[in-house]
Amino acid sequence: MEMIVDFPGGARVDAHFGDYTVKTDQPPVGGGEGSAPTPFAVFLASVGTCAGIYVLGFCKQRGLPTDGVRIVQRLYAGPASQGLVDQIELEIQVPEGFPEKYHEALVRSAGMCLVKRHFENPPEFNIHTEVVAA
Repeated sequence: MEMIVDFPGGARVDAHFGDYTVKTDQPPVGGGEGSAPTPFAVFLASVGTCAGIYVLGFCKQRGLPTDGVRIVQRLYAGPASQGLVDQIELEIQVPEGFPEKYHEALVRSAGMCLVKRHFENPPEFNIHTEVVAA
């Protein structure tokens, strides 16, 4: 998979892949216009939405309604974390009457998220420059 990242102006940085564009920006305090989420916010949103895909799939496979089902993602950072997240909590909220026998299976499903699995087994990074003709 190839992704092209460009700089459309201001503090905006966009990623293009396939038919999609993910737009990011910085808040005004960071020199941007706040016209889109920050790259870090998009990164964190990928955790919750990825877990959500697995929870949704689990419910669909079993014919379980998803009305009232949601994931609340919370981030925790300690004083020594230097701005890094120490813990990500995913709380799967289900409505009253959701079969209790599926609660732990929902947790296991969310745990299969590919983004989470990359946290647990991070890829190696190869960052370099390349001169291209204008």
